Amino acid sequence: MRLVIARCSVDYAGRLTAHLPSAPRLILVKADGSVSIHADDRAYKPLNWMSPPCTLKEGTGDDEGKWTVVNKAGEKLIITMEEILHDSSHELGVDPGLIKDGVEAHLQELLADRIDTLGEGYTLIRREYMTAIGPVDILCRDADGQTVAVEIKRRGEIDGVEQLTRYLELLNRDPHLAPVRGVFAAQEIKPQARVLATDRGIGCAVLDYDGLRGIEDDKLRLF
Repeated sequence: MRLVIARCSVDYAGRLTAHLPSAPRLILVKADGSVSIHADDRAYKPLNWMSPPCTLKEGTGDDEGKWTVVNKAGEKLIITMEEILHDSSHELGVDPGLIKDGVEAHLQELLADRIDTLGEGYTLIRREYMTAIGPVDILCRDADGQTVAVEIKRRGEIDGVEQLTRYLELLNRDPHLAPVRGVFAAQEIKPQARVLATDRGIGCAVLDYDGLRGIEDDKLRLF
C-alpha cells in the first residue's frame, strides 16, 4: 500500500463531473490498483475514489505532479499535486479477513443453502463475493434475473445498512452486475435501520435461525 499526504486538487470526469479544490489530503494506492482520496474527517469514507481495474499514470515533464487514474469505462480521476508532504509504501501481505460472529457466519451458510427463503426463483451466485472494500455476504439473482447483494447480521443496525450501501455503490459500477439491489437480512432489525434501508431502496428480511436449520418453533402462533 502506498500512502501519500499532499496538498492537491482533484477532478473526476465520467458520467458526472466533480471537483475538489486544493487542500491537504491522504491518497491511498492499494495493491489491487484502487486509488482513494481522504480528508481528515468522514471516518472511513473517501472523498473520491477509483475502483479496480484501473491504471495510474504519474505525469512527467510539463505534467509532472499530475496523476491520472483511468478505469475500464474510460472515466478519469485527475489528481494535481501542489506539495507532497509524505510518500511511503508498505507491504501488508495477505489479510486473513474478518472473522465473523459464529451465528452470522452460520446464518450466511444456511441462507446460501436455502436462498429461496428470500423469494421464489432466487439463485445463488456466490458467498463472500469480494469487492475492493471487502466481501459481500451473499450475491444472488432474483426470479427476474436482477443481481441482489445480501448483507447478513445477527442484529440489524444502522451501521449494517451503511455497509451494504457502500457495497451497492461499488457493485453498480460493474456493467456485468448492474443494476444491483440490496437486501439487509438479520434475526432482528432495529426500527431506525429499517427506516434507513427503506429510504435507500434496500429491502429487509428477518431471518428465523431455527427455521433455516429446519427446527420447528414450538411456540403457539396465530394465523
